[in-house]
Amino acid sequence: MYIFIAITYYKELSLQDLKHFMTIEPAIDGLLFRTPMSTLALQRFITRLIAVGFPKDKIMIHSNLNLLKALNLQCIHFKENDKRAFLIKQQYPELIVGMSTHNIEMVKQCHAYQLDYVFFGHIFSTSSHPGEPPRTNQEIHDVLKIDMPIYAIGGISPSTISQLPTGFDGLCAISFFMTSTVSDINSLKRKWHSHA
Repeated sequence: MYIFIAITYYKELSLQDLKHFMTIEPAIDGLLFRTPMSTLALQRFITRLIAVGFPKDKIMIHSNLNLLKALNLQCIHFKENDKRAFLIKQQYPELIVGMSTHNIEMVKQCHAYQLDYVFFGHIFSTSSHPGEPPRTNQEIHDVLKIDMPIYAIGGISPSTISQLPTGFDGLCAISFFMTSTVSDINSLKRKWHSHA
């Protein structure tokens, strides 16, 4: 199974965003909430999203264990080098814990601490990392030898999907998922399946 994970824009989320998330929900496998919102404001937003039918098992919280517990969710994600991920996985082995990574050493560390998955990138040039070169083909090749779920991130779109090295367990993106329709996402899925 290949996983498609949408990541929110880093902003205060609105009713328009809630409607968009509900619209794309059938075509995605996860929605990672990474926002500057207060814990209370984000809790209210996600509670409302769940109330209108968004599946709880698709919701991923960025680095806020208290919010995860308050909403009785299962998946938490951390930025690279945030050691809390390793502690939380030890304390709460039942949780799904992941981390963003940019080098093989970090991926190996996540594997050693038995995290459930990693994001690895950026794979293509992206506005999120201006002026930073993408990972090399050799870096990607070496990382994909590690036995854990690895999701590609960074500059992934319909125009780049055919250049994505094979072997990733899925992909994640901000801009593509936040601006696309279900039809756009399903089209990307078809391209992914024929490529992967």
